[in-house]
Amino acid sequence: MKKLFFFILFLPFLIFPYTGEVAKSFNTPGPCSTGLTFDGKNIWVADRKLGKIFCISPENGKILKEIKAPGNWPMGLAWDGKYLWNADPKARKIFKIDPKDGTIVRIVDAPTPSPRGLAWDGKYLWCADNALDKVMQISPYDGTTIIEYKSPAGDPRGITYDGKYLWISDRITDEIYMMDTASGSVIIITDAPGPFTRGLAFDEKYLWAVDYQNDKIYKLKVRDGEKYLLENEREANITLTHRIRNYGPGRILKADVHIALPLDRVSQKVLNTEYIVPPTDFVTDQWGQKTAHYTYKNIKPGEIAESVVKFHAKVYGVKYFVYPDEIGTVRDIPKDIKKKYLQDSDKYQINHPAIKKAVKEAIGDETNAYWIARKIYNYILKHMYYELSGGWNTAPTVLTRGNGSCSEYSFVFISMCRSAGIPAKYVGSVVVRGDDASIDDVFHRWVEIYLPGYGWLPVDPSGGDKPSPRDQARCFGSLSNRFLITTDSGGNSKTLGWYYNTNEFITTQPDTKYEVETFAEWEPIKQR
Repeated sequence: MKKLFFFILFLPFLIFPYTGEVAKSFNTPGPCSTGLTFDGKNIWVADRKLGKIFCISPENGKILKEIKAPGNWPMGLAWDGKYLWNADPKARKIFKIDPKDGTIVRIVDAPTPSPRGLAWDGKYLWCADNALDKVMQISPYDGTTIIEYKSPAGDPRGITYDGKYLWISDRITDEIYMMDTASGSVIIITDAPGPFTRGLAFDEKYLWAVDYQNDKIYKLKVRDGEKYLLENEREANITLTHRIRNYGPGRILKADVHIALPLDRVSQKVLNTEYIVPPTDFVTDQWGQKTAHYTYKNIKPGEIAESVVKFHAKVYGVKYFVYPDEIGTVRDIPKDIKKKYLQDSDKYQINHPAIKKAVKEAIGDETNAYWIARKIYNYILKHMYYELSGGWNTAPTVLTRGNGSCSEYSFVFISMCRSAGIPAKYVGSVVVRGDDASIDDVFHRWVEIYLPGYGWLPVDPSGGDKPSPRDQARCFGSLSNRFLITTDSGGNSKTLGWYYNTNEFITTQPDTKYEVETFAEWEPIKQR
């Protein structure tokens, strides 16, 4: 069972409600419940095995009424304000039903081979199909597809509409997704309450879910409390080593080494820092990034200069619950944040014609701060692909080329966000690679953007460059528990330059060959 952690300033151990938290639950009226909907007062639930549709009380699940299902395989349910709609994947039909007596008012041919979930948006039906892995808006008159999107994950089942967004459950991932109807972008991901969540409904305040496996109906909280959720604590000792090896024949006259020192933040708590090799001093750069500074002189051929710092830390997965309609415009961002994190730099070139053109194409006339950043993110995913080829080029060069590393993706995203008025910076980390006890010599960098009302939000454009809407969303406002963030920078640091974790400045005699190695070793303290 996952351990969940919640933190708020000055009250670090109080638990608050979060999106997806179970408010209450009760048993289903039948053994094989599938579809779910809300009629403004009561809940309707379809049962495949019994071939019935039940009207039940949302207070306790008491059966108030039952009608015969219109087909032999009743699945998704929707309510249009007067009538029920029921999808039957075996018949490939969608039935419009009079809730008074079950009379079939209309039969619509389903435009998909496996219609599982149904929702009503006030004018059209929405259908979730697990065979095509699509979510479609369709005409309630003849089933014509109006628009269609790729489903968030691979097996969509339940679907409902809350007046602004669609909510979709997935059988395989055991998650529920909040999807934007204008773009198909997944915005929020929360855990499903049970192992096989099928139908979903919305009662104007709460989300409801029915689980086919454990025969429960759940009332779930939304827009209620915490803006983020911490989960999956990982405690470890992380040893960061920087090593200079002089192969000669000349001497290294001087080497200045900087090791970035991590701080407490939403996703991590640094419990102790041990300097295995004591530093010369400590330096803080223009972004507030502190480093342990080591100075070495006259390193002879065959000698090694090693700088080592050990961190005892707890890291967490963090999941933000962002509702774009609650976020303002760029005018709502504090002036000091904008002044610091809208600056231009040689890697960004925010006024370059290629960047300006891309921003215009990406955001159009968008004014909402969330959607400005999200549309830029979507644009980059569409126009770039990941390739680790060495070197970090400027944002215009990388965007024009169309491929890049995690750092180059970050530079492009920061450049476009800053050009559009969204404050952005990068963070750098050491990473758990596979097993809990592992060595990392590759590292990872991503971006944080500032959204009014939320603060700094993690965005990983290279990590999110995947075909699945779910996987894209996981890298916009979420972070796994695999990272210890050491570096927080706007770029071109006086100590770290454009690097992260470590950096070095080396002066040598002519014809001196040397090698720099940097790696992090993870040692788990609690076996997971």
